[in-house]
Amino acid sequence: MAHKASEEIGARPAVGRQSRILRRAGLAVSLGITALLVSGCSIDNVWLRFGWPSGVTPQATRMRELWTWSVIAALAMGVLVWGLTFWTVTFHRKKADSPEFPRQTGYNVPLELTFTGIPILIVLGLFWSTVVVQNYVHEKVDNPDVTVDVTAFQWNWKFGYRNVDFKDGYQYDGIDTAREGLNQEQLDEYAERTEDGHPNPGPVHGKPANDILSYLHYDEVETVGTSTEVPVLVLPTDKVIEFQLAAADVIHAFWVPEFLFKRDVMPNPKENHSDNVFQITKIEKEGAFVGRCAEMCGTYHSMMNFEVRAVTPEKFTKYLDARRAGMTNAEALESIGESPVATSTTPFNTKRDVKSAAPSK
Repeated sequence: MAHKASEEIGARPAVGRQSRILRRAGLAVSLGITALLVSGCSIDNVWLRFGWPSGVTPQATRMRELWTWSVIAALAMGVLVWGLTFWTVTFHRKKADSPEFPRQTGYNVPLELTFTGIPILIVLGLFWSTVVVQNYVHEKVDNPDVTVDVTAFQWNWKFGYRNVDFKDGYQYDGIDTAREGLNQEQLDEYAERTEDGHPNPGPVHGKPANDILSYLHYDEVETVGTSTEVPVLVLPTDKVIEFQLAAADVIHAFWVPEFLFKRDVMPNPKENHSDNVFQITKIEKEGAFVGRCAEMCGTYHSMMNFEVRAVTPEKFTKYLDARRAGMTNAEALESIGESPVATSTTPFNTKRDVKSAAPSK
């Protein structure tokens, strides 16, 4: 009896040490998570972005924050699981001279319900947060300040200004009704054709084979990229901008990394049941931001770059007036004190016999 009592007395300090270690570990994890939450505020720093760019739109900020909190939650869960694993391995090893197993928790209903409920709550929380951010990113308002036509084609881009409606009075309707009307007239004429008294629909979604691009938009002020010139899309800061996307051939993708948002660009968007319109609330700072095609679209897919040049609204209206007066894109950019060529990317060498992937000088 005395021997057994002495063993129990000797075991108590060991149990006390384990409890202290657990408390200290839990305190350290709690302090670490609290430090992350408090230090970030807007959580926009190089450590808490976990590899993502900062972003230049409110939509990009919301997506970056969702990414940051998701990674923090995953790391916290990882620390908890790793901690429990190492604690179990360290403090519950079977002693060589003891035939007893540690206390078992099988069929402990409250504990098992807890282990099941917590992951479900975590998944529901991540799902809810994702849906909220996704709905925010997809929101559209009526009468945006600038409406931009984006046409992707192998292997470059065409940008046009369909409408500008600043609330301070500057307005511009840039739709080229003549070119868009020609396609519609062809469709109307074809729709009236019959064969043996029956409608004769066309082979491409009911349209004639020679008029498969009637869904494309045409504008009076357009910027078209070439293999030697990267197209520069000039946009104003602090304005609601709508992008209307279409592809002239195969599927492409419109991607500006600082927008943190990639959007597929589909041919025949209506027939392909794709939403080809999205908006950004504003571009929050001036600068040059590279844009890319993010969908494998053929031989020169990697060369299908463009640039978004964000300028003040005052510079933008001067630029647009210069384009309407007949200046080229480069001349209009120079007239507002901007670089006439892209500064975030350079043209690639499109010669098929060139083996290097380096851009041409």
